[in-house]
Amino acid sequence: MKFESLMLRCLFVACIAVCGLIFAAMLTATVPPEVQLAGSSHIGAILLAAPESCALPPDGVLCLRIAG
Repeated sequence: MKFESLMLRCLFVACIAVCGLIFAAMLTATVPPEVQLAGSSHIGAILLAAPESCALPPDGVLCLRIAG
């Protein structure tokens, strides 16, 4: 019975350590500038990053473009 208890305690400690490392990685992660662009409030920067043509295949799917 002691061996099983020891194994369960070690498993619990290992799981807590892995969860702690994942949590620390989420808190200290840096976001690349490409992802930050989508969250920016400047609509001009988003429109400049948009492609000129529709990336969808020509199979009847409507591709909306802003005339500018």
